[in-house]
Amino acid sequence: MGERMTGHCLCGAVQVEATHDGAPKLRACHCDMCRRHGSGPFFSINARVLSVAGPAQSYRSSDWAERGFCGTCGSTLWYGTVADGVRHLSAGLFDNAGGGTLAVEFFADACPQGYALAGSQKKLTTQETIALFAPREEIDQ
Repeated sequence: MGERMTGHCLCGAVQVEATHDGAPKLRACHCDMCRRHGSGPFFSINARVLSVAGPAQSYRSSDWAERGFCGTCGSTLWYGTVADGVRHLSAGLFDNAGGGTLAVEFFADACPQGYALAGSQKKLTTQETIALFAPREEIDQ
């Protein structure tokens, strides 16, 4: 089942449990919405959500995505894809970002000029990121 992790929001009202296989990987997103939501890139961790307890709320931020937050302190909890219900948990919920290492940057071509993330992680462009996450249009036959 993988290694179990527990985390919480800033005020502790929302508790999360998740698992990951092997070494945790971090992902950074530089899209406009993530930067507006948190004033910088959104860092998520590749973990499977087991439970979310407490006053978690979500905001539908696009046709295919939602953003979770604590209803008490406002901490970012997740970025979720609506079609499949997958929640990409905020790395900040876990001590030391779950011990993860940065593996990929989404919307790397939208990263502001004022900063850059060091490392050899994969950097996906806007077009590559949208192709990965946007729902596929069904073809009428």
